[in-house]
Amino acid sequence: MIYRVSGKLVLMSDRFAVVETGGVGFKILASARTLAGLGAPAADVAFFTHLQVREDGMDLFGFLSEEELVFFELLISVSGVGPRSALSILDVAGLEELSAAIKEGRPDLLSRASGIGKKTAERIIIELRTKVQSVKAGAVVQKMEVDEDLIEALSNLGYRRDDARAALAKVGAEAQGINDRLRAALGILGKK
Repeated sequence: MIYRVSGKLVLMSDRFAVVETGGVGFKILASARTLAGLGAPAADVAFFTHLQVREDGMDLFGFLSEEELVFFELLISVSGVGPRSALSILDVAGLEELSAAIKEGRPDLLSRASGIGKKTAERIIIELRTKVQSVKAGAVVQKMEVDEDLIEALSNLGYRRDDARAALAKVGAEAQGINDRLRAALGILGKK
């Protein structure tokens, strides 16, 4: 119904952004990853959107890419996965990593999302395994496992999990092993 919204970023919270377009401010719910990709208030932004209509109201969910919107709609097509749970899954990892986890049948990687238990993660895998594409699923899943171990190690050192995840996302592809990735992440966290 509302496929795309673009305009000025007026306000940003930890779970939504308000975009003003044509004198109307749209409250757009989004994942933390999506919100982190936005600029400062007054910046021009564009969201691909999904409108959820319920008896008690309407919610608009926003994504920076059309691929992310399509993946979100695949997730909410699974019984037991609502829009907020789908956003939580999108916060766990990028689309390539999530697709690889589904292709490789790894419910443990999906159940790291808030509100997603093992049974729901298994249901997602069963229903979406043939619908998602992942070229290098094995290698991507291995990297996800290493990064999750690193996030755990960094949180044990006193860093917030969100900060650790953000630092690992900034680590370049040249850092392959667990030790190299840990050193690079600590260097990024040390600059804050």
